[in-house]
Formats: sequence, C-alpha cells, structure tokens
Amino acid sequence: MPLPRLLPAFALIGLSLCPERIEAREVSLGGAALTVESSAIGWREELSWTEFDEPAPEIRAAPALATFGPFRVTGPTSADMIGVVDSRSPAQFAAMLRAYPGIATLRMIECPGSEDDDANLHLARMLRRARIETVVPAGGSVRSGAVELFLAGVRRRADSQAEFAVHSWRDDLGREARDVPETDPVHRQYLDFYREMGMNEESARRFYALTNSVSYDDAVYLAPLQMAAMGLLDLL
Repeated sequence: MPLPRLLPAFALIGLSLCPERIEAREVSLGGAALTVESSAIGWREELSWTEFDEPAPEIRAAPALATFGPFRVTGPTSADMIGVVDSRSPAQFAAMLRAYPGIATLRMIECPGSEDDDANLHLARMLRRARIETVVPAGGSVRSGAVELFLAGVRRRADSQAEFAVHSWRDDLGREARDVPETDPVHRQYLDFYREMGMNEESARRFYALTNSVSYDDAVYLAPLQMAAMGLLDLL
C-alpha cells in the first residue's frame, strides 16, 4: 500500500545528515533479533494511508508525449512516474516500451507505493531487464513498494532533497514480517530480489531488516545521503 508523503526528508525530527551519527534499533523478525544501525533516518509512526499526492511544486512536470498508467513518456529516451503500482502496471510498462523502445531513464516523481506486491516485484524485474536508469529529482518522493522499483534501476541516482520511505509488508492474513518465522520462504522472496538488484547477502539482510523495523502502518523516512552511504544510489 502507498505511504503518505512527508517532505522535506532532511527536516524530520531526529534526522541527521552527518554519517558519523549512528542510531541503533533492534528489530525482531520471526523471533530472530537483528540490529539496524542507521544515520540520516527519520522515524514516523501512526501514519494514515493515502493514494498519492500531487508532485512537489518545485518539480516542473515535462509535457507527456503519451501516458501508460503511472508512466508518462517525456521524450524518446525518458519517462516520468507519478502514481501507484497496481496489477495493471506491468502490462502498461510493457506497452510503453513497445511504443518507445529507446526509453533509458525513468524519473520517479511522486511514487507512493503499490497495491499489488507481486505485480510490483514483477515490474521491478522488467525495469532491470530493460536496463533503465532510475532518477529521483529534488522534491521527488519514493515510498513503500516504489523503493523496490527504484532499486531495480541499472543505475540509481537521486537529488539530496529527494525522499525515500520504507515500512513492513503485510499479507492478506494481516501478518507482518515480524509475525512470520525467519525460515518462512516469504522472507527469501525479498532477500532474493535485493540480491538480484546487486546487494550482497549481508547488505540484503540489513536493508530488509530496516524496511521491517517499523510496522505496516508506520514509516522510516530516509535521506538520499543515507541511501548513498548504503551503496544504494549516487547523488545527483
């Protein structure tokens, strides 16, 4: 489900832009305790859900040559993303690439998450296979399942005034990551995805633990500096 927008990320209470300042939080997943060390992180709890917000006013929207669901083609080699991923998104993405096979850059502007996790991971793998770069401009916001899409970029870049947010998944039975045994295959599904996107096993486990360090109804907001420190993006 999509996460509400909260900008600017660097102005959050408890947020540090100094990599030397480290916050440690113990996370329990299926009875296994992990310690998440993080800098430049803002923790936010008891948030309400929303579909998506209008892009931040500082982002100038490029005219769209064509629209395919949340994807807006802005040139022969570029597209913007504004909106939520749902079960139709993979087919819409495929249709966009058929019509504009030269697209090499996806600018993620207002991306609050997904309504279908399976479709979201499928779309992310499609994006990686297409060798598309993901970029988040100043004022851009990538939250919840949209972070997986961002990580699928063959190259990942973000402005220092962009925003990222993660939280735990929740299944159809109402269970969250911490409610499921560590040996459950559902954890491997996400860890394998992060490995496919270039993380080693340790980095994948640490990032997965970070995403599940708050409940489905909460959020961890990350500054691009923190994402860069984890080796997940290059700053613009």
